[in-house]
Amino acid sequence: MLQQYHIEICQRALTERFSPRTLGIVIEANLGQDKLQGQFGHPEFHFDHNAFDAGYAYIERQRCIILDSLGDSKVDVAWQAFGRLIHTAQDFYAHSNYLSLWADSFPKGKLPAPSQVAALDAKFLNHPQLASGKIYLWDWLAFVPGLHDLAMRILPKDSHGYMNLDHPGRGALFPYVFEAAVQRTVHEFETISSIIQQKLGDRFLSLFLDR
Repeated sequence: MLQQYHIEICQRALTERFSPRTLGIVIEANLGQDKLQGQFGHPEFHFDHNAFDAGYAYIERQRCIILDSLGDSKVDVAWQAFGRLIHTAQDFYAHSNYLSLWADSFPKGKLPAPSQVAALDAKFLNHPQLASGKIYLWDWLAFVPGLHDLAMRILPKDSHGYMNLDHPGRGALFPYVFEAAVQRTVHEFETISSIIQQKLGDRFLSLFLDR
């Protein structure tokens, strides 16, 4: 997903939950996942290449980092881990066919409004046809101005370049991607807040919330 949308999603989901300083740290770490070193050899960062198990394992590792860091009073490290966690969770909707499967469950022309999207429907999270784009050698062509049309002719339909819903130009489902990613970000915030409270207590939860 393009960085401007990661920023907007984080702001929509978290502005009322974190202080501006904390949200800035979370967003910076979120965007850091798209640095060059995070684009190659790390499909788990973005739920690419059908790396669903690896993506969920990566999210769980970030949760563990949050808990360990808060226990050591390294609060900034916890916020950074949360930023990485939600980047991966947000990319699930832009890089997989989850929303295509969800949309196909409605009669043609009868999709509900984007705000009604079901971001965590187990039927589609565990769908036998759930897939995410594979990274091919020529995928980079899809992101070069003037070469996009050529890339669409030569890339396999299961490629990242062909499947991604990273921005509005990728099709009518992008508003659903955006709303699903907002929902998932709130869900991940509520999940980690509950885990912190249960395992570390209210004092550490207040540290995480920067209150």
